[in-house]
Amino acid sequence: MQTRLQPPSRDSRADRGNYLSRRGEIENYFDRTAAQAWARLTSDAPLGRVRANVRAGRDRMRATLLSWLPQDLSGRRVLDAGCGTGALAVEAARRGATVVAIDLSPTLVALAAERLPADLAPRIRFLSGDMLDDGLGHFDHVVLMDSLIHYRSAQAVGALERLAPRVRESIIFTHVPSNPLLVTMRAVGRCFPRGDRAPDVEPVAHVRLARELADAPGLAGWAIGRDARVSGGFYTSHAMEMVPA
Repeated sequence: MQTRLQPPSRDSRADRGNYLSRRGEIENYFDRTAAQAWARLTSDAPLGRVRANVRAGRDRMRATLLSWLPQDLSGRRVLDAGCGTGALAVEAARRGATVVAIDLSPTLVALAAERLPADLAPRIRFLSGDMLDDGLGHFDHVVLMDSLIHYRSAQAVGALERLAPRVRESIIFTHVPSNPLLVTMRAVGRCFPRGDRAPDVEPVAHVRLARELADAPGLAGWAIGRDARVSGGFYTSHAMEMVPA
């Protein structure tokens, strides 16, 4: 089952407009420009060296995030925020979770629904819309795999602040760690026309992000738990876990 959710009508954050503008760029890219490429990347189809490397990195990161969730998720509600084609949602449902899987791209959500094993259909609800929508309800665990990497750190922390009041056990997310090579690659990437490239990632130093999380008023009562980095070739991402203090 898939449903289209509308974004929340009100938000008091000063840079909500910037978030909405950025969200629109990301939705346009993944739903129109890159949907076919992502469908292939998340399948078993043969890939070139670069995309195969990215696929392997994403597989390692997904396995890391799943390892931070309980092996038995029976009775727990999980939000897969930025679900893409649904691989993480499927694994969580196999462990017994009731999963809400949401993504900005209706095209990718439709593909996720097509790929969903029939026996897991009662456990997963696929939606297209804003992962911050309060109407999604409360959850035991929220997972945001590479869902915040296109937002500035302040916007990413703000997103976590909005989610935190509706989460009981953990929020697991990834960010792109800043390093000199990535800074150089971003500078080169800006030389290409906007229409030919993906929305820019927003790398942030891990120490700085940890400090911003600790200082965020909306995350008072939460603490940083585990963290791990997956790095190799063309994929680098850093996972972090937030848990009630």
